[in-house]
Amino acid sequence: MTKRALPTHFVLALIGLVFALPFWMVFVLASWRGGEVLAFPPHLWFGDGLRENWEQLLERIPFARNYFNSFGIATLSTLFNLFFCTMAGYAFAKYRFKGRDFLYGFVIATMAVPGFLNLIPFYKMMVKFGWINTWLPLVVPGMAGAFGIFLMTQFLTNSVPDELLDAARIDGLTEFGILTRIIFPLAKPGLAVLGVVTFVGSWNNFTGPLILLPKVESTTLPVALSALNSRVDNNLGALMLGNALTLLPLIVAFVFFSKRIIAGLTAGAVKQ
Repeated sequence: MTKRALPTHFVLALIGLVFALPFWMVFVLASWRGGEVLAFPPHLWFGDGLRENWEQLLERIPFARNYFNSFGIATLSTLFNLFFCTMAGYAFAKYRFKGRDFLYGFVIATMAVPGFLNLIPFYKMMVKFGWINTWLPLVVPGMAGAFGIFLMTQFLTNSVPDELLDAARIDGLTEFGILTRIIFPLAKPGLAVLGVVTFVGSWNNFTGPLILLPKVESTTLPVALSALNSRVDNNLGALMLGNALTLLPLIVAFVFFSKRIIAGLTAGAVKQ
């Protein structure tokens, strides 16, 4: 590290600490009892109320069930999105067919429509289907999101050469074989970006589970924690512990996939 780079590294480290402080505070406050959470000046190190907060959290909400619901819905939504968005992106990026530009433009246009506009009709449809209090309305309609299709189309257009696909067809590989043996392996950086974005969006989704999963045992963790917060005798320590445990999967996902995320975001930025 040169002397000229020291100020830059210092400023970046300072900015990193500022952004990391809220996450640190969540985990610290999760170990303090109710009234101590609001103490001023705020606590910067762990307390001794973790066990008490954990017991109250389990007593007031079916935490394990809510955690399982959140993880299951987010995982299924992510897997389906990765598969179907990659298929659609491959078609838009590498096939030339009648109406292609119109269909792609229509998909992009749907991204400008606010989700709240179709909330009531969507809820009525789910009631008719009998999907209320099930995972289906939170997984099936979002199997191929417009953002995912757009992202994978752009990524595959810039990162997968047509000559490679032509060579695979000459060798006798089917279109599905090309998708599974060539497209998916080459699209790992883009898949990492889409996977993390989809997982985080599904994990943090509040409005959907609030309306479609009204029973506390069938709902997701954000909604269950909000119910905990609404109690008259709420315990802020238990709430902070629930928030800390909610953050863990997101932090782990980012740590494990950070390199691929950066590679996916910068793909195509440098001309080959």
